[in-house]
Amino acid sequence: MTYDLAIIGGGINGAGIARDAAGRGLKVLLLEKGDLAGATSSASSKLVHGGLRYLEYREFRLVREALQEREVLLGIAPHIIWPMDFLLPLGEHTRSGWLIGLGLFLYDHLAWGMKLRKSSKITLRGEVLKDEFFHGYRYTDCWVDDARLVLANLQDAAARGADIRLRTACTALTQEDDGWQVTLETGETLRAKAIVNAAGPWVENISRMAGVKTKGKAKLIKGSHIVVPKIHNGKHAYILQLPDKRILFILPFQDEFSLIGTTDIPFSGDAKDVAITDAEVDYLLDAVNGYLMNPLSQKDIVWSYAGVRSLYDDGSSNASAITRDYVLEIDEKTQKNAPFLTIFGGKITTFRRLSEAVIDKLHPQLSAQKWTHAATLPGGERFDAPTDGIPARWLRQYGAKLLEIGEKGEEIAAGLCEAELRYSRDHEWARTAEDFLWRRTKLGLTLNAEEQQRIAAWFDKNAK
Repeated sequence: MTYDLAIIGGGINGAGIARDAAGRGLKVLLLEKGDLAGATSSASSKLVHGGLRYLEYREFRLVREALQEREVLLGIAPHIIWPMDFLLPLGEHTRSGWLIGLGLFLYDHLAWGMKLRKSSKITLRGEVLKDEFFHGYRYTDCWVDDARLVLANLQDAAARGADIRLRTACTALTQEDDGWQVTLETGETLRAKAIVNAAGPWVENISRMAGVKTKGKAKLIKGSHIVVPKIHNGKHAYILQLPDKRILFILPFQDEFSLIGTTDIPFSGDAKDVAITDAEVDYLLDAVNGYLMNPLSQKDIVWSYAGVRSLYDDGSSNASAITRDYVLEIDEKTQKNAPFLTIFGGKITTFRRLSEAVIDKLHPQLSAQKWTHAATLPGGERFDAPTDGIPARWLRQYGAKLLEIGEKGEEIAAGLCEAELRYSRDHEWARTAEDFLWRRTKLGLTLNAEEQQRIAAWFDKNAK
């Protein structure tokens, strides 16, 4: 078989492109050397947002596009994306109240006509913050289960005919007269008319493999997060301004926890080896303790994670100032007969718009066939079946897809039945306990070591 498009990378960009292309009638192959969302796309701050801080860098178009996409994604994936209020305290070392007010005024007007409520001034007395943080603002953005957003796009792509191959590394890309020969680690060779390099932190590795020299360069930026027992009641989040002019989020996480992040530092080396450092832990704790009435320490941390974002190198020396916009580059030498398109940058919020731009660039004759803005992602459909006795976690993770799980069967761990493991294996590409515990779910936070071992044993025994 000759594919119209071979996509290298199973993160949010690769998954979105596969879905869009398959829905426009293209024969699509997606290759991912590990698990879906196995790197950057499961290590985010879990937000679908306009990017309030980008206004400081005058990225007005990016903010407007992101706010528009926030509205679209909220409509097509309401089971894994939902509105969240953000409280923004003011204090002596923060930006002035008038400047924050002006920024939120612009933010509201860039989101004019959209569903989420506008910003407002608030009083923070009675919150978990120090007394000095008495005044502030409230505005609304959205939370997302990042790994399941990737999953939903791949499920839809597969349903529309895309060939999704996870745990399948591409080992060679050879240009031919009218396309590319794609060699897999299994030794199998396939053909594709065009290649999309959506490999994230490994984007330059894939370009070198293909013998393509890009004009643009990737800038790798590391972001780390920590998780602690729940700091505050309520479903709102905090956005904290730090003395170094960065911002930090405290986000409600999985009912029982708070997620704190992120750092923003240059990274070098192989992204597969990324991990949070002691210095980053200290930075996050010091930053958040500058606001909290009851300070945190290292012993409060129950989990941490780190990821590497591959941004477009715009020459900025400040990691926080580097654009989060995406850049698409088609190799000039191969453009006519064997297009090779490289993706630099991007963010979860704008993945769908990026995906459209990729297909429009490679197949301009299909530009009129845009469809993903109105098509609900799997699980986001409305359903009227009774939900009595169904775990709230299932509603958040599976949405309407929970109707496909079937009888619960044997309990493998607290709140986890065998039917859910079987469903995740058969319909969500889960192959290991890690896949299930940390990407399909976040049960790794609540299940003990013995329970996690039982899940690992189940996958070993019921391998597919």
